[in-house]
Amino acid sequence: MGTQTWFYWALASAFFAAMTAIFAKLGLQGINSDFATFIRTWVIIIALGAFLTYTKQWQSLSHLSGKNWLFLILSGLATGASWVAYFKALQMGNASQVAPIDKFSVVLVALFAVLFLGEKPSGQDWLGIALVAAGVLTLALKR
Repeated sequence: MGTQTWFYWALASAFFAAMTAIFAKLGLQGINSDFATFIRTWVIIIALGAFLTYTKQWQSLSHLSGKNWLFLILSGLATGASWVAYFKALQMGNASQVAPIDKFSVVLVALFAVLFLGEKPSGQDWLGIALVAAGVLTLALKR
């Protein structure tokens, strides 16, 4: 794989995240958002299980360190909380407003990466982060 392969995976992530908002907004009509999140989670578990089986990427759990377990569990809890909040927001608000606010996570990731991972964004990076924040506010507060 090339060194820029991550970019194509990131674009795919953005595309599928956009489709998530549209499909979820349509699928949430008339049902509890927490129950919808539960169904979504089972679909993901089944799909990933099939994907791991097809690509022969299953690994032994014994290969995971305590640090792996800790941070994967914390990540899973954060993901679950994010999904519950996202579906609740989608159920109550417009997808065109909820999704941009959700993408404020881009700004938060940059800030957290500086604080917790020691990353050092350049001046151009900070400009981009500020523009994302401005864009989120512009899209979310338009009504």
